[in-house]
Amino acid sequence: MTAMPAPALELSADEARRIALRAQGLLGAPDRRGGVRGVLRHLGSVQLDTISVLARSHELVPYARLGAVGRPAVEAAYWGGGTSFEYWSHAACVLPVEEWPLFGFRRRSYRSNGHVWGRSTEERTYRQVLDQLRAEGPLTSTELGGAKRTSEWWDWSDTKVAVEKALAFGDVVCTERRSWKRVYALAEQAIPAEYLAEEPSDAECVRRLVAQAGTALGVATRADLMDYYRLKAKHFDAALPGSGLVPVTVAGWGAPAWADPAALETAPRGRHRTTLLSPFDSLIWDRPRTERIFGLTHRLEAYTPKEKRVHGYFAMPLLTGGQLVGRVDPAREGKTLVARQVSLDSPRHLEALATALREAAGWVGCTAVRVERLSDEGLRPALEKLIG
Repeated sequence: MTAMPAPALELSADEARRIALRAQGLLGAPDRRGGVRGVLRHLGSVQLDTISVLARSHELVPYARLGAVGRPAVEAAYWGGGTSFEYWSHAACVLPVEEWPLFGFRRRSYRSNGHVWGRSTEERTYRQVLDQLRAEGPLTSTELGGAKRTSEWWDWSDTKVAVEKALAFGDVVCTERRSWKRVYALAEQAIPAEYLAEEPSDAECVRRLVAQAGTALGVATRADLMDYYRLKAKHFDAALPGSGLVPVTVAGWGAPAWADPAALETAPRGRHRTTLLSPFDSLIWDRPRTERIFGLTHRLEAYTPKEKRVHGYFAMPLLTGGQLVGRVDPAREGKTLVARQVSLDSPRHLEALATALREAAGWVGCTAVRVERLSDEGLRPALEKLIG
């Protein structure tokens, strides 16, 4: 690990928490003029996931920051407008198109390995996929000739393996989804020429991504910064000294930290959002960081057997006053938002819970809210009165 200068600034845990919230767009006035695209550009990466309960995760991220922005507007901001693309970042993520050059290091790494996730395909099939896209324009894997041999998710057809390989290598890009299916296009036809022509070195790619991670996180440890774009330690350590981030000490963190200099220029103040957060929101997708900053141990239980779940299938942390104060496991039944399970740290957060439930219900077109299980049933009369 590269030696760094001694920290020049000491932050309290509370100061670090508020810096992190502001950096993530959850403290202060929301950028409504920039809208969903502004949120994406600011965060640099919005994770995608197949689970849709209240809404899909990539919809929940701008909702948490902007409020009840129309869901069609969210989809339009991500897909088909030439302003973003999907690639492997923190996970499968939608990224602003300006970041295309910065993932050149990852595309080159995939290409040098010659395969993706241990799957290989014949060169002939690979070329056929590219030729078909060149002749017919953007297509789904089904339109290319089939996605799977069987119903098993892992049993990709040769065509699907080839197009995913082309996606990883950068010959093909996904800038749109239709009915949640990736739509593949040749990169040369979908990525603006100015970004396609820009080819920074691997070192420059990582340096800029480290700087972007610092901006998006505000203040972070080495592990936090690496996790944001899933960077390897050897690449990260070489890039950190030139990233522009400054070393700081955060009380109680027990690890060296770095901060975005711009985040230190003014004290973070302003209105806190009260909202439910997707488990894949970049404020909390890093579980050790979430526990360190907010004192909340959170796990996604969607893949945990039902009888072993503690907080529910898709428990969404409740953010209010800059703290994570409870969880809601949501579902929808017709025009009713159902809170299958609710836990709350303190009765004083009851009004915030009701506010979050009412706003979420209205956003997804529900006209009623029903709470099935409440960790403290003594709070039910007051909660139902607040919900209305």
